[in-house]
Amino acid sequence: MPDGVDAGREFVRAAVADQADAWDAAGAVPVDVLRDLGKRGLLCAQVPTVHGGLGASSRANGEFTAYVGELCGSTRSVMTSQGMAAWAIQRLGDVEQRAAFLPELVGGRLAAVAMTERDAGSDLSGIATEITEDGDAVVVTGAKRWVTAAQYADLLVVFGRYADGAAAVVVPTDARGVRIEPVPTPLGCRAGGHANVELAAVRVPVGNVLGGGGPSIALLVTAALAYGRMSVAWGCVGILRACLRASTTHAARREQGGRPIAGHQLVARQLAELYVAERAASLACEHASDRWDARSPDMVMAGVLAKYTSARHAATASAAAVQILASWGAADNGLVARAFRDAKLMEIIEGTNETCQLLLAEHALSAAASPDSER
Repeated sequence: MPDGVDAGREFVRAAVADQADAWDAAGAVPVDVLRDLGKRGLLCAQVPTVHGGLGASSRANGEFTAYVGELCGSTRSVMTSQGMAAWAIQRLGDVEQRAAFLPELVGGRLAAVAMTERDAGSDLSGIATEITEDGDAVVVTGAKRWVTAAQYADLLVVFGRYADGAAAVVVPTDARGVRIEPVPTPLGCRAGGHANVELAAVRVPVGNVLGGGGPSIALLVTAALAYGRMSVAWGCVGILRACLRASTTHAARREQGGRPIAGHQLVARQLAELYVAERAASLACEHASDRWDARSPDMVMAGVLAKYTSARHAATASAAAVQILASWGAADNGLVARAFRDAKLMEIIEGTNETCQLLLAEHALSAAASPDSER
């Protein structure tokens, strides 16, 4: 793991400490903490060193994401947002755009990705936001919903319809016509800065359209979601590790009937399932990151599998952790209660469980029809 990411663990441990519950209750992570993370390149650690980033591998960044997710799901959600923005710029932008925007994202400026709309959630083909040329500028008009980290963002990567295709355009949040309205009391990742964004004829330079625009919505969205799904998957590994640690510690200490509850078979079964869930999710994420780092043709589908596996396990395992801790787990600002709420959200964002199932089913059918399917 690169030195910068290793050092990042120490910084995150000191910065988060025992503040995650307080941030969750307040609905905000201190912006100076996020900017400090950004300045260290830790919010998007895979940005290449040529642009001032850490140049971390997917595997190294994933393990770091899991570590942050173990401590604070809201901070991890901001990492996912920043990483998606950086990856979209890296994947879709031209040489000049990468050189212009990526150093900003590893220099302390914060970013969010605006895709989802009222009638475009899991099916993003319904995006209605319009990006139109007007001389040396483009005009962006539309409304985005549930944009993670938008409350903190200096820049938005906005997806919309452009000419005969689609485009992603970088929009400063202080541009005239941008209005950010926080989502009140979200179920999970309450300090993740979720907001709805109104874009009322927002003018930005045409050079902010990544790569000049033109590809289909599906191609653009796949580029951003591939990173997001990987990040969420690793974040769920963090949730699982936190729940496993809290559950085993409590079960070993809490006594009922004259012995620790870990000695009761029904509790022991739940602990075993928690352990299996953490191992299964970790292995799925390790495999997906290895495919990513190898630039394998199946890296996108490996990410879908990791996201589905990890989110599903995080949701069921966090529920088991609440059950094991009982009244200790029922406190709304406690670790496992927060994990329970956060994990449910992970089954929805960056592609619902059902969307992932459909993608995996299509992949299974395609693989079965392939001449090489018997291998």
